[in-house]
Order: sequence, then C-alpha cells, then structure tokens
Amino acid sequence: MNKPDALNGKVLLVDDDPFVLREYGKLLERMGLQVSFATDGQLALECFGRQPIDVVVTDLAMPTMGGLHFLRELRKINVDVPVILITGSPDVQTAVAALEYGAFHYLTKPVSPDKFKGTLSRALAFRALDRLHRAGDENGSKPGMPAFAALEARFEAALSNLWIAFQPIVSWSRKGAFAYEALVRSTEPSMNNPGLLFDAADQLGRMLHLGRAIRAKVADTISRHPDKRFFVNLNPIELNDDELHSSGCPLAPFANQIVFEVTERTALASVSGVTAQIERLRKNGYQIAVDDLGAGYASLSSFIHIEPDFVKVDLSLVRDLHLSPRKRTLIRGINQICVKDLGISVICEGVEKAEERDVLLAEGIDFLQGYYFARPSPALEIVNFQQGTPETPEPDKADQSSRRAS
Repeated sequence: MNKPDALNGKVLLVDDDPFVLREYGKLLERMGLQVSFATDGQLALECFGRQPIDVVVTDLAMPTMGGLHFLRELRKINVDVPVILITGSPDVQTAVAALEYGAFHYLTKPVSPDKFKGTLSRALAFRALDRLHRAGDENGSKPGMPAFAALEARFEAALSNLWIAFQPIVSWSRKGAFAYEALVRSTEPSMNNPGLLFDAADQLGRMLHLGRAIRAKVADTISRHPDKRFFVNLNPIELNDDELHSSGCPLAPFANQIVFEVTERTALASVSGVTAQIERLRKNGYQIAVDDLGAGYASLSSFIHIEPDFVKVDLSLVRDLHLSPRKRTLIRGINQICVKDLGISVICEGVEKAEERDVLLAEGIDFLQGYYFARPSPALEIVNFQQGTPETPEPDKADQSSRRAS
C-alpha cells in the first residue's frame, strides 16, 4: 500500500546514460511511481504504442535523438502527456523552445529530490485533471496545454507528407481531358482531410509555406507532362507572396500550362492591390480562374474585378440539376453572362450523374468535372467517354474541402 504522500502514476524516463537511468529510476520508484526506461528518443516514442504513460522525464542532450527533437515528434502522436525536460547546460533559447513545443517543465541539473517530486506531483495532477476534463467534455479541449505547439508539430508533419491528386476537367466536344485540377493531400493521419490542413495553416499563419510546398509538388508532375494544362488552387493571401511572382517559383517554367484557381473570395478584400497582383501573374504567362460561383457568398462583381479566364460553377448548383428548374435557369444565366457577354469560359464541377451531364450539355456547357468522369488520383486519369460511372458514391469530404486553398 502506498504511503499517504506517495505519488501514483506511470513515468517514462529517457536518458542515454545508464547511471542516470538507474539512479533517477530508484528515486522515482521510492516516490511510489511505476517507471519505464528508454535510452533514446526513438525508443521512447515506441513506448507510446505499447503502454499508457502519465508523465515523461527526459534528458535534453542525447546523441541519437535529443530531448527537443523527441518532444516535437511526440507531439505529433500525443499532445496530452506532460513532459519534463532536464538539462545540465541550460540556456534561454532552449528553454523557450521547450515551452513552445509543449514541455510541462524545464529543470536544471542537479535537481533536488524535493523539487523533482514537486514537479512530478504537479504534472500528475495536471494529467488527472486533463482526463477528468476529457470525460466531461466530448470535444476534449485541453486547458493549459500548448495547443499552438501541438498544432504546429502536426502541421510540419503534414507538410513533410504532402502529395497531389489530380482530377480531370473534361471537354465534352473534344472527348478528352481539357485540364487537370491539382488537389492537395497528406498522409499525416491527423490532417488527412485537406480542410484540417488549411485550417491549421490559417491558424498558424503558415498559408504561404503551405502554398509554396504545394506548388513545388505540382511542378514535379507538370515537368513530366509538358502538353497538359493544370488548375492550381490559390488562396488570396498568396497573391502578396513575392515567391509566387518570381522566376524562382517552381511553376514559373510552366506558366503557360497553369491556371491559378482563386478560392475563398471573402478574403479578397484583405489583400492589397488584388488587381495589380493578378496582372503580375498574367504578365508571367499564367491564366486565372475563380472558383465556387453560386456557393452563396460569391458575386459576379468578383469576376469583373479579377477578370478571370475561367469560372467554376459550384457543385451545389450542379447537384440534382435535372430535378430543379430554378437551378437550370441559374446555370443558363451564368453561361449567358460569362461566356456570351464577358468572354469567360465556364466549368461546372460536381457532376455525378448522367442526368446532370445531359442538362449541362443542353445548356451549352462544354467543360465538366466530377466523379461521373473520374475521381482524383495520383495519376492523370484517361476519361472513358463511352461509358460513364454507373453508380457514383457520395464524394468524400476531402475532395470538397481541398478546393479551398493551396
């Protein structure tokens, strides 16, 4: 039975020095704690897949994976567990970095047993409160946890694991793919939905970093397909990124193959000199499209302001178009204004059924995109016009949310 002042919990002790592991381990056990040991950061990370851990105590300086590196990697898989860093060579910069990446406490050697026990006691209490809070709040909010640091760690992991899917935009009259839209994806489990990735970039102020990473990935594919046209999503915030307009932009050598698809027009008002920035892109050889016409907050004045080469009609207008005379009237009006009056090409996305396709063709729409023709894929799919998709499943949320910004 534990003594009244004994601590209760499971501690993971990480240090590359066997003597330190042994002595600190004895001290922790005398406090009433269960102790697991790891001699480097990588082995410590593996422990999280095998057993529950309440607190981590780790040395800062280790040859294989140092304490800060371990902390960053840990936050990708676990944002809750308190981490106590111990170092014999303290400095302000390291201490600040430790707190930014979610260290619970930063201790300097030699650590007195009383101070060590007091820090562990607070960490265990924090862990217990966090679990109680989770039990009473289905949203699992974590008061006091460095959510910003955890989000940044996951975002970095997502950036490192980006890949691009391509969905064809077809020309019915030509019976072929007119272009391919580039849609961002990531194998990072916590951000495998593009909407989460873009939200994280927005919260962290990292939209420019995300845009640059995506353009680099897209350029790699374009370089292997010099005869294809590609639509690349562009958040309005990126219009003020000098890299986008420079000759050093990964897409610059392929500008005549690129249509930048400007998304989230509600943010246009916050971008200085939109018209001038768009004109800079045009002078560099790019074309411009505006996305989501008909989504509810868009207006034709946005198109006149940007003077795009293409507009994309939102899937909400296309969905079950054959059952809605009102939607058909709207599509007809959009086509009239954009194509005949303004000379802007119209693309209808979200086509899932032959009936939707037939109405669009009857209204003179030639450029179509949607699951009826092909799903997004790492490869540039060849569209089979002889047979459509007989039964199209519901589109996954990733395809819809990935249209937001890249």
